[in-house]
Amino acid sequence: NNANAYLTSAEAAEAPASEEPKPPTPPPPPPKEPTSAPVDLFVEDKNDTSVAIIWSQPETIGLSGLDGYIIEICKDGTEDWNAVNEDLQKSCRYIIKNQTTGDRLKIRVVAVNAGGRSPPGILPEAVLVKEVADRPKVRLPRYLRQRYVARVGDKINLTIPFTGKPKPVVTWTKNGQPLDTKKVNIRSTERDSILFIRAADREDSGVYEICVKVEGFEDKASFTLQIVELPGPPASVKIVDTWGFNVALEWTPPTDNGNTEITGYTVQKADKKTGDWFTVLEHYHRLNATISDLIMGNTYKFRVFSENKCGLSESAAVTKSVAKIVKTGIDYKPPDYKEHNFSEAPKFTTSLNDRVTTVGYSAKLLCSVRGFPKPKIQWMKNQMIIGDDPKYRQICVQGICSLEIRKPGNFDGGVYSCKAMNDHGEATVTCKLEVKRKSVIADADKK
Repeated sequence: NNANAYLTSAEAAEAPASEEPKPPTPPPPPPKEPTSAPVDLFVEDKNDTSVAIIWSQPETIGLSGLDGYIIEICKDGTEDWNAVNEDLQKSCRYIIKNQTTGDRLKIRVVAVNAGGRSPPGILPEAVLVKEVADRPKVRLPRYLRQRYVARVGDKINLTIPFTGKPKPVVTWTKNGQPLDTKKVNIRSTERDSILFIRAADREDSGVYEICVKVEGFEDKASFTLQIVELPGPPASVKIVDTWGFNVALEWTPPTDNGNTEITGYTVQKADKKTGDWFTVLEHYHRLNATISDLIMGNTYKFRVFSENKCGLSESAAVTKSVAKIVKTGIDYKPPDYKEHNFSEAPKFTTSLNDRVTTVGYSAKLLCSVRGFPKPKIQWMKNQMIIGDDPKYRQICVQGICSLEIRKPGNFDGGVYSCKAMNDHGEATVTCKLEVKRKSVIADADKK
């Protein structure tokens, strides 16, 4: 037992002291690898000095990620590749600028990360630096495909869009001749051309043609511009015949139709006694007419207006002779006694009545007067002559006199007078016009 104990103690003495456990060794970092090549590289657009390209990111990116792209070019036939971007391009689109027209460029894109450069994505063919020619096409607006009509003095502003690349060369003509740039202004962009006339006159009428050219191709379109105005009066009008209660008239077309077709005529008659004109025919298309239902004993003259799409002529052609309607079949013997003197000083047969109206609601004052010769009518407010004030509308027909106060305000109330005057005297009637506020009437209704 003692031996065993000794051996045990001896073994214990020979055994080395126990060591502390070491931490595990971390695995080595993965190798930094570049991505695979960018894919789907192609030309999106180009012109005479630049080329726009787009591509898709690499199919394999890896743990090192993707920092950006380098775009490189070289002239066709060489291998002198040069980067065109100073900083890494983050997006998958780039415009290569400031190139020489006509050069052929080879283009490639390289992806970059911590692992370095990827294999390049290369365009299969060299690119010619030149605008892609697109045949020109004028797109004439629908409203210009028919005759475009405007009035004298109108502002003309017409926009004609077109397509074509590179920027088309635009030329205009009028009736086959170059435009007068003093009267017609043209402004052209890459997409349209604008024709502008500040104030049109009839000389601007004609056929306008626009021509757009791209290299050896061109396209044209034309439209007709017609500038119109009121016509002149008929050249002449005459009384052809008079019988019973009828008069036959004839007239000739106007020498100036206002640069558009005559659409009709308006015929009016006037009794020599009153001199007042009344319309007997409107929008009449023929050059002769029979005027019927005239009054026995009256003497008439006639006038004719021309009409086109702008309206009636400003003046009329008037008959030089007159038509007297006499009773046929009886020999008229004038009486021996003196002709009765019908002269009479003005006299109001209906007076003015006081009126009450509301602010903003037009009011009309009416009265009637007789007298011979026909009295001159003068309206006054608070003894001040109204005259041609556009706020008032004055009408006197067949002795019925009216004054319309258009949308009166608070200050339009007062004493209104109508004075009739002729060589034999004068007469005056008055009335009061009260203009109430809307709120006052509303409060009265509530009470």
